[in-house]
Amino acid sequence: MNTVKRAVIMAAGEGRRMLPVTLHTPKPLVRVNGVRMIDSVIKALQQNKIQEIYIVVGYLKEQFAVLEQEYPEITLIENPDYKSCNNISSLYAAREHLEEAMILDGDQLIFEPAVLHREFERSGYNCIWTSEPTKEWLLSLRNGIVCGCSRNGGREGWQLYSVSRWTKQDGKKLKKYLEQEFVVNGNKQLYWDDVALFCHPEEFQLGITEMKRGDIVEIDDLEELAAIDCNYQKYLKEVE
Repeated sequence: MNTVKRAVIMAAGEGRRMLPVTLHTPKPLVRVNGVRMIDSVIKALQQNKIQEIYIVVGYLKEQFAVLEQEYPEITLIENPDYKSCNNISSLYAAREHLEEAMILDGDQLIFEPAVLHREFERSGYNCIWTSEPTKEWLLSLRNGIVCGCSRNGGREGWQLYSVSRWTKQDGKKLKKYLEQEFVVNGNKQLYWDDVALFCHPEEFQLGITEMKRGDIVEIDDLEELAAIDCNYQKYLKEVE
């Protein structure tokens, strides 16, 4: 059994699909029913005794400084390439902290903290089983090992969420192939997940951590934000 010793929270993006709410506020710091999204992530990590936490920042980075004051265990890492590159640049910025790590996004709501538990058998993603059509990324399994991933979704499969765990060995591999793709190959527009799922799948034997629908809610755009917090309904009228 492996144990998570640290967490890397991705929080550098501009959150363009949530404009105008994110015009002056980074998406992870947007309040949903009075609580900043990233607080639900940090507090869930704390409840699972994950105390070494790195947050990768970029857009409106100065606004994250308050987190270092509120949470002494947090270290901010700047991603200088967040404007010109995809999120592979954020994980590259945090590449020294990927062994025995949990990687997760700062713009999601954790309703069931237990899904961020420290113990895990093999590297892989938190997932829910869906038998309904979806456009979200879907993983296929064979004997408990990920054998395929559809970026365009499908009719059924294991829907991937932005929470993953990495063993010491796989964290080293992830760092190696991040450097290869981002620096050597110049693949600046990759999602970081592409590195293990599409670029070098033969190097990893990923599994999944099963959870229930509603344990984590990912808010992708303004419409989804307004659906969960009616205070943002007014912005939908502005963008119509």
